[in-house]
Amino acid sequence: MYKAIFFDLDGTLTESGEGITKSVQYALEKIGKPEEDLEKLKVFVGPPLMEQFMKYAGVDEATGRKAVEFYRERYEVKGIYENHPYEGVEEMLQELKRKGYILAVASSKPEYYVTQILDYFKLSSYFDVVVGSEMNGARTSKSEVIEEALKRINMSDKRNEVLMVGDKEHDVLGARAAGLDCVAVAYGYGTQEELTEANPLKIVDSVDELLHFFD
Repeated sequence: MYKAIFFDLDGTLTESGEGITKSVQYALEKIGKPEEDLEKLKVFVGPPLMEQFMKYAGVDEATGRKAVEFYRERYEVKGIYENHPYEGVEEMLQELKRKGYILAVASSKPEYYVTQILDYFKLSSYFDVVVGSEMNGARTSKSEVIEEALKRINMSDKRNEVLMVGDKEHDVLGARAAGLDCVAVAYGYGTQEELTEANPLKIVDSVDELLHFFD
């Protein structure tokens, strides 16, 4: 019986692809690796940013770090608001809260941004804790974020009572590494293939189906 639910943010609670991909495009242009096709940049939604810049653009760590700085130049003033909650998310959170679940956000995005986004969309009040990475690049792996969230709600020794919900393979794998079950949502930015391969407890196709998982 689950008592707490950890949600990823991007691609799970909010559809944030536009702001992220346009900010990545801006950063790639700045480091001399331009990419016109925003669709290709959707791989940046979810995983730790610097790691993804290094992998995608084939650059070293110093250039990857610089790319993150350029990304933030645009994201902080514009990209963060090119974003909206998926339809039905607030109603789902209301219902889960009413049922007595402890709710948390566990995201690889910097905690500073996560808090801003939740405040902007008036979703903060539904969550007992909000955990993200540090702006200096610390705590970016999903399992580290989950460990911190477990610590903050005092459930490090009750992992079988905590469920992770996310849209990418790193959510599923991070949950598994931390000893948590994970339900994957297929409406986000992960492909059906990567989710199936990651082998979560269940894959759901909509916010409504996710809510019914807790019936």
